[in-house]
Amino acid sequence: MGSERTSLELIAPDLETAIERAQAESGVPAEDLEIEVLDEGDADTGREVRVRVLLPTSEPQSEKDILMAARKVVSDLLGHMEIDAEVQIGYQQAESAEEDPALQVDIEGEDLDMLVGRRGEALAALQYIARLIIAKTFDRWVNLNLDVGGYKKHREQQLRRLAQRMAQQVHQFGRPISLEPMPANERRIIHITLQDHSGVTTESSGEGNHRRVTIQPEMLR
Repeated sequence: MGSERTSLELIAPDLETAIERAQAESGVPAEDLEIEVLDEGDADTGREVRVRVLLPTSEPQSEKDILMAARKVVSDLLGHMEIDAEVQIGYQQAESAEEDPALQVDIEGEDLDMLVGRRGEALAALQYIARLIIAKTFDRWVNLNLDVGGYKKHREQQLRRLAQRMAQQVHQFGRPISLEPMPANERRIIHITLQDHSGVTTESSGEGNHRRVTIQPEMLR
């Protein structure tokens, strides 16, 4: 089934004026408009011409278009911050069949700690801004993951080791352990790491910035 085309319905004194108005409202050249005359009008009675104007469908954005736009957005943001860094970009394999591949943007350079911030807060803000700009550019959500100097990869490794170590203690001593408050993406790493770990379960609790993961013995569930 083909996608629906956008149309305008206009009333004008004559066909030429209707086409001029359609061109002005849509920004599409007259030669690219498809005109359907609904009412030819009547000069004697003063009845005006009524037409439907079919606008050309826009071509879907390719992966290359999105890659180039994302690189420019991130590079421009860094330029406004007067930060000299290299922007590497590509697609990251989706974790499941239900998810779209993530657009992975890696920023590499010297002295980029300010882009990470305390507990990754500056990095999260920069990623949020980049996502908003790209979503507005393409009029759709793009799953963009931004990393600086491998911070997220290193942090993920730390969290997986922490999760395994704490799970062993919970299993050994039979007492729950609550981890420090974490943002949603880091709590998700803990949950995924331990989802198949025998003898323990995980749950998030708390509000806002105070939400944390608790690892507890499975028998308490």
